[in-house]
Amino acid sequence: METLVEGAVAEALRDGHHEAGRLYVAACAERMAPLFVGLRAGVPGREADLDLYAESVRDLWYADRPVAHAAERVRLLERFPELQPNEEGVTDVADTYAFFAALCLRYALLAHGSGNADDAVSCGHAALTAMGMLDRNVVGASLLADEQRLQSLSVSGDISGLWDACVTAGRERLRAVVGRLPRR
Repeated sequence: METLVEGAVAEALRDGHHEAGRLYVAACAERMAPLFVGLRAGVPGREADLDLYAESVRDLWYADRPVAHAAERVRLLERFPELQPNEEGVTDVADTYAFFAALCLRYALLAHGSGNADDAVSCGHAALTAMGMLDRNVVGASLLADEQRLQSLSVSGDISGLWDACVTAGRERLRAVVGRLPRR
């Protein structure tokens, strides 16, 4: 499968140490978190899913140690409606971006636990795919370029300000998606 992750980023993930890969996936998941949490907040019956998502993203930032119960978290995440096969496909705006956020977290948890660079690349690919779609649907958006820049920053070795940049980017993404939702 061809990936959208830049070659230099993928190479850094494959050649780098496990902690660098963990920071990379934590940063990707942080940027995507508002798309899940913000789009699923207030949905009846999803409170436990929201808690699992938020706790997992928080715990991913502890790059020096494994995420507690990571395999169980992945198993629970894979039960989320967003990751269930659907004959009709996903066409709703909110469902589309919540799907990519859940997929990103799934790969982040897998990569964090195993150190598998392919899982880390898949995590980044999910984020880039979502931002590319959003760019095509929001006039003047440059979210894909921002995601590429932040992914490069995540593996650069200089991570000062990374968390703040990820939080800011996540908020911008949520605003862009909310702007595409039908008005009721």
